[in-house]
Amino acid sequence: MTRAWNFSAGPAALPEAVLRRAQQDMLDWNGSGASVMELSHRGKRFMALAAEAEASLRRLLSVPEGYKVLFLQGGATQHFAQIPMNLAGPGDHADYIVTGHWGEKAVREASPYIDARIAATSVADDYLKLPPRDTWKLSPGAAYVHYTPNETIHGVEFRDIPDVGDVPLVADLSSSILSEPLDVSRFGLIYAGAQKNIGPSGLVVMIVRDDLLARAGRPMAKIFRYAEHAANDSMLNTPNTWGWYLAGLTFAWLEAQGGLVAMGETNARKATVLYETIDGSNGFYRSPVEVSARSRMNVPFTLHDAALDAVFLAESEAAGFLALKGHKAVGGMRASLYNAVSLDAVNELVKFMRDFAARHG
Repeated sequence: MTRAWNFSAGPAALPEAVLRRAQQDMLDWNGSGASVMELSHRGKRFMALAAEAEASLRRLLSVPEGYKVLFLQGGATQHFAQIPMNLAGPGDHADYIVTGHWGEKAVREASPYIDARIAATSVADDYLKLPPRDTWKLSPGAAYVHYTPNETIHGVEFRDIPDVGDVPLVADLSSSILSEPLDVSRFGLIYAGAQKNIGPSGLVVMIVRDDLLARAGRPMAKIFRYAEHAANDSMLNTPNTWGWYLAGLTFAWLEAQGGLVAMGETNARKATVLYETIDGSNGFYRSPVEVSARSRMNVPFTLHDAALDAVFLAESEAAGFLALKGHKAVGGMRASLYNAVSLDAVNELVKFMRDFAARHG
């Protein structure tokens, strides 16, 4: 079996060591005589797994006291709606910083439950840059400020954490969580769909400050209330045990790589290699994103002649590279450089890109 170089934006590559461990455990996990998917989530074995996964994540991110870690379901999109349900009451408003497709969707899904105000946006710039901080119009009394640190489709990324004063900062970190160290204490709530840097789709990891769990929110069923999930150790209902198990393996793999400092250094090298290839191609390849806003995780790029797009994609796939087609909203190409994408994979990609440019330039 030959594994391809996988640059998918999500569901994305998982570390090969994690997949091999899962393969090894598939029929007999932890000496149980069954797969982890076949055992009770309330049994001693799984409860120990869950506790270790949380402990590993807390170590990786240096999660301070006063925060709960939740393993939820629904994908980030569900939580676009569920967050205002939990953090705001009737008549409340929240500020949204919109820098791409997922920020737009967060506003749209929140709007039935809260007065979602767009405090800043870069839509006029086609989401190719970030809105300057002095243009943000944060409103007094906001329940929270929401932003997307990394936009997967448009390839823009905040390289700092915005200062929004005493208002809780909420971040959709789906495509950049665990890619480098993060000061969790700067946030009120962090959430991330697992399918990019954590594990398989169907799991959401959330880190939420205790005082926000105590907010009354609005009337809703218990299953939607984060405080209920926290009180029940994320087992208010049957959780995604397979996703939780693979997330725990991924956390352990990250610790074995040297943690998030080492991972951040590797991710920076990968992005530098690819952007230098694009910028040094004499215009054959182009990055449309403003340099200061370029994402390390998702690198969209175009060819100087769009007529070559189909040729590039066909040849790259034949050469063993997966999922380099850009999102339909922006076109072109996109290479996603999540944690499980090795520096070797990026080096192979840039070799192909240079060869392609030499043959088609």
